[in-house]
Amino acid sequence: MPRVWRSAEALRAHRLDSMSHDPEIHAFLLRHLQSVQENDLETYHATTSPELTLYEWWVTPHRLDGLPFHDFMITENKRRGSVFGAESQAEGFPAGGSPHTRFDLANLHIQRYGDTAIASYTLLTSAGTLQGVTVAAHNESRVMVKIDGEWQVVHVHKSPAWQAPHIA
Repeated sequence: MPRVWRSAEALRAHRLDSMSHDPEIHAFLLRHLQSVQENDLETYHATTSPELTLYEWWVTPHRLDGLPFHDFMITENKRRGSVFGAESQAEGFPAGGSPHTRFDLANLHIQRYGDTAIASYTLLTSAGTLQGVTVAAHNESRVMVKIDGEWQVVHVHKSPAWQAPHIA
């Protein structure tokens, strides 16, 4: 029997709650981001469309297309023992050493529309360095589509997590 909502406000609260807590999308997103954190190219490819488009504000003001850009970054980070988002923190560690890192998703919001989902959040990358703990932050949106029964990231947009200047 369908649930009967007593008010538009109750229905709206339910929709907001369920949009933010989609366990399938959340688990997929964590798997995808962990592949970047661990420099796991095989899982990254399994969770990312070859037709990926992305904007990474600190790299270029232009759109990047495809996987080769991140393939190179992941391969080089693995070779150097560093983590995406904390590359500069590896300096000063003894050969073969690297900082302990973790990532957190602040203000995660998931919107799902059938076989399409959007996750937006602030990505916090923390690194335990020789000087102490540092945290880098930026805002991200990832668009995911279920293709042949498997979720894949098809678009990423990153922006600064600081008060950017606004032209009036």
